[in-house]
Amino acid sequence: MRVALIASPFITVPPRQYGGTELFIADLAEALMRLGVEVSVYTNGQSTVDADVRWCYAEQQWPLPSESFGTWKEIDHTAWAVSDAQRECDIIHISSALAVPFARLSSRPFVCTLHHPCEPLLTELYERNNEVTYVSISRHQASLQPSLTSSVVHHGVDIGRYPFVPKKQPYLCFLGRICPIKGTHHAIEIARRVGLPLKIAGEIQPIFKDYFETEIRPFIDGDHVEFMGEADLALKREVLSHATALLFPISWNEPFGLVMIEAMACGTPVIAFPGGAVEEVVKDGVSGRICRDVDEATSSLMHDVFDAAVIRCYARECFSAGTMAKRYYQIYSDLLGKSISNELLKREEATA
Repeated sequence: MRVALIASPFITVPPRQYGGTELFIADLAEALMRLGVEVSVYTNGQSTVDADVRWCYAEQQWPLPSESFGTWKEIDHTAWAVSDAQRECDIIHISSALAVPFARLSSRPFVCTLHHPCEPLLTELYERNNEVTYVSISRHQASLQPSLTSSVVHHGVDIGRYPFVPKKQPYLCFLGRICPIKGTHHAIEIARRVGLPLKIAGEIQPIFKDYFETEIRPFIDGDHVEFMGEADLALKREVLSHATALLFPISWNEPFGLVMIEAMACGTPVIAFPGGAVEEVVKDGVSGRICRDVDEATSSLMHDVFDAAVIRCYARECFSAGTMAKRYYQIYSDLLGKSISNELLKREEATA
């Protein structure tokens, strides 16, 4: 079996800094190869994933100069990638809505992982392209788009690449986009009440610059609250592995929340607000605590005790890259079986 994994051309696989989808593709590619699958990753020329890397744009380009620039560049990259993959690959696996219509131009089975929140216009696009096999990343996400009858495959990470530190240091961390729905301001308030330093790392998108300047920057003093900028993978793993807890105080329906399983892979508990996939990812009382508000999060940090080894074990059992890859391998195998059966049926009808 040979599978094409098509990423965007903008961010390396795996990502140097921001890039949850690119991390997913890297971990999936390498885990599939350990199962004996041949994998080609269509990305940019600076990617370092341990697979057959193919590209038409030599360098990554993030952030983008404009939305329109990103659209035409991704369409160009995707058209080339699908055309190339069509010649050699059995399955074409995409992770972008822009790539979905290209399934009409290919005889290969298409799989599309839905990484984003539910949007009615995109759901209509998916419904029109019902020859594509859609995969949701959480049961909650799938429940919002029942017309797609998608499979559910939780994300997984290569657990061995995350350092396990049983004895934690006295600080909290927040990793993610710096924006209101991610709750960076709540993280600051929780840390203040608990009396622990807070390390913040994440991307500040232009649209949320005012939020950062008014709600976050005034509290940054390099002591109680430290802003580390956009952390690369090495720094992210260092911060997560030693933290007392990861704070995930969201105020929206999170499609998945990859950083939660990265923290748990390090044996670090997650203190989260509910929403979307949170209840599927955090095992309440075991790998962290799901709290209704700042008060409950503060109380949990002051009274709850979590076992780092148990958290790491939970992450390994439920969210390893190997587990994720096996689920996708089954989806691919089912599609190939169906494709072969359909082809034989067409031949029989043609000769009847």
